[in-house]
Amino acid sequence: MELAGIGKVVLGSIAFGVFWVMAVFPAVPFLPIGRTAGSLLGALLMIIFQVITPAQAYAAIDLPILCLLFGTMVVSIYLEKAHMFRYLGRLLSWKSFGGRDLLVRVCLISALASALFTNDTTCIVLTEFVLKFTKQHNLPPLPFLLALASSANIGSSATPIGNPQNLVIAIQSKIHFGKFLLGILPAMLVGIAVNTVIILCMFWRSLSSPSKDVESLKPSPTPPVEAATEMSSHKFSPAKMSHMSTPEVVDDGEGSHRFSPAMMSHPAVELGPEGSMSGDVEKVGKLGALPAVIDEVVEEKERKGRKRALFLKGSVYVVTVGMLAALLSGLDMSWTAITAAILLVVVDFRDAGPCLEKVSYSLLIFFCGMFITVDGFNKTGIPSAFWDLMEPSARVNRASGVALLSIVILLLSNFASNVPTVLLLGAQVAKSAAAVSASDVDKAWLILAWVSTVAGNFSLLGSAANLIVCEQARRSEQHGYNLTFWKHLSFGLPSTLIVTAIGLPLIRG
Repeated sequence: MELAGIGKVVLGSIAFGVFWVMAVFPAVPFLPIGRTAGSLLGALLMIIFQVITPAQAYAAIDLPILCLLFGTMVVSIYLEKAHMFRYLGRLLSWKSFGGRDLLVRVCLISALASALFTNDTTCIVLTEFVLKFTKQHNLPPLPFLLALASSANIGSSATPIGNPQNLVIAIQSKIHFGKFLLGILPAMLVGIAVNTVIILCMFWRSLSSPSKDVESLKPSPTPPVEAATEMSSHKFSPAKMSHMSTPEVVDDGEGSHRFSPAMMSHPAVELGPEGSMSGDVEKVGKLGALPAVIDEVVEEKERKGRKRALFLKGSVYVVTVGMLAALLSGLDMSWTAITAAILLVVVDFRDAGPCLEKVSYSLLIFFCGMFITVDGFNKTGIPSAFWDLMEPSARVNRASGVALLSIVILLLSNFASNVPTVLLLGAQVAKSAAAVSASDVDKAWLILAWVSTVAGNFSLLGSAANLIVCEQARRSEQHGYNLTFWKHLSFGLPSTLIVTAIGLPLIRG
């Protein structure tokens, strides 16, 4: 594609520049409107500047990607409701053999959870767990936070549902779930191992001191029951209910109940003129038995509530396994995720409002604005002109070409963020690979997925998962920790370069 007219190039670049500034620095002093509003502003400027038409803007929005993203969010919410992430938190500190053992567990659990439930969700849920057990075991938070964020990014590279850029690649390339997984899994497993070794080497001494290696790993003065409760009670912030529960016994949705004040009000007993009870002895006997009747009713409701909670929990796991099996068999990913989400809503058999309120609609809107903005920037011809310069030296059929392509993806992913990089380069990289050999097309897409994902570990701004861990740690009231840009970069720079280089030869198209 040739460069457009000078007016369109300049105005399109301005619109994309606004989008980029808001995406990378969402709280800039002169326009602190955030990423979501920034993406919509970029999209609107593309239309106002007539870089693209309104019809082209609507066409640029990729509905299959949005549906897949929405479906996986809903499934993750129900998995959280079924205590999946609570069990993962318990697994982190179960029968631990020391600080190094804990760090290895964080890396493995973070990688596995991210591959199945997205890296952002994993970091949202597990950051608080990590801060709690590091405090309980008198361990430094830094290596564990780095392990959580970096392993979440590397682990998410293995599946199309692991992160947003993989969703884009899977939909655009039409590579089915099983082939995607098998193509990147070897690189992911080796990458996790190498990344873990790097963290262990960097923080070997701080993970246990020779004088009190055993003592430091004993739970601090917190009572055992309290500590166990702390480690298993973290949840997403509760959503607002859209309607009230029954006034007598209020079901919290997890099999436990609480009384409303009205439950304990008994009929008044009238006294006669001389203080004697009016009514016969039989009536008094019935009134005396009322608390026992209430207890029996409550116990029965609690029994039913526990059965219902157990049924829902089992259903969530069955539906999730079924969704993964359907994805592995090659069924349409978007409709598979939507089907799983709707099945869980139906099985829950109650107003879905509180669960659906937890969906990150701002992220879906951000994607809509980004699709329009990137499509407009593509129509300026700048990405095509840039790729035409790089293409002869960046073909995936030779090692030097793969190396150069990886460097370009790594730099662009940290400069423009990984999802816009995939949208800008994806079609161009695939077209270049097809011109050489049709068999290299899938490999080119998978290289793009691997490098753009691992590139997120380069700096604190490289991925949303890093920023989530940083913000969650900083805002934690009881276990606050400030993960700075430079602390992350001192680990992220060597880790990203080494893990990317080692994983590239293991990618199979």
